[in-house]
Amino acid sequence: MSAPAIVRPVPRAEWAPVPREGCVGVSVRVLLNHLGVVVANLRFAAHASIDEHAAPFEIDVVCVGGEGFVSVGDAISPLRAGECVTWPSGIAHRLWTEGGVMETLMVEHRS
Repeated sequence: MSAPAIVRPVPRAEWAPVPREGCVGVSVRVLLNHLGVVVANLRFAAHASIDEHAAPFEIDVVCVGGEGFVSVGDAISPLRAGECVTWPSGIAHRLWTEGGVMETLMVEHRS
């Protein structure tokens, strides 16, 4: 009799381009999709961008490496390693880099 599995694979362990028109130079892997919470790891090359858009749920963005820029509505700010920002539901937002690179964790609160 075998024990039940307590470890499972992540939804998408391999890096792939963000599957969204308007995204340039951004790769993603999905680390968790469980009980309405999705955690994705994104890598931004130099001069990369996620187009401005709104989501129907709140998203926390944690910069874990490098630096870039973030917009939320009309506000724009640098975003550096060790900093985070919340994108409210229904508000247009964007992430991008200029000369450097950036890595983020995105926590989507879908429930």
